[in-house]
Amino acid sequence: MTTDFKSARRYRRKPGGFVIAIRLDLETEGFRYKKWGGWQLCKPGDWLVYNQGDTYTVDAEVFARTYRRIGPGRYVKTTPVWAVKAQHPGEVTTREGVSRYQAGDYLVSNDPAGEDRYCVSAEMFESLYEPDPFMDE
Repeated sequence: MTTDFKSARRYRRKPGGFVIAIRLDLETEGFRYKKWGGWQLCKPGDWLVYNQGDTYTVDAEVFARTYRRIGPGRYVKTTPVWAVKAQHPGEVTTREGVSRYQAGDYLVSNDPAGEDRYCVSAEMFESLYEPDPFMDE
């Protein structure tokens, strides 16, 4: 069962938050890892991200479009996200693989149509994001 994304709200990263990230800029086929209840794939050029105790990868194109460098290895998310609380457990296919979520977790997207979805626990999402006051832009 999926959660309806039509009711998603626009959020922005809370001030002061940043991630530590390194681009996988090596001659490699990438690597697979298990996270969020499924297998994920890190491709050449993707980013390995450390975000307040959580480590994961981000697709190269998505990272380039949504993050800005603020110092050596430090980046801030500069674009808004759209999110909705999941009403039921389920899974979502991401650019990296399949992620499973529980009721109460957030389904998040980097675009208002919900095409680039991923899931985040409620505790993590609420610590990182706040409603965007410029929702009508």
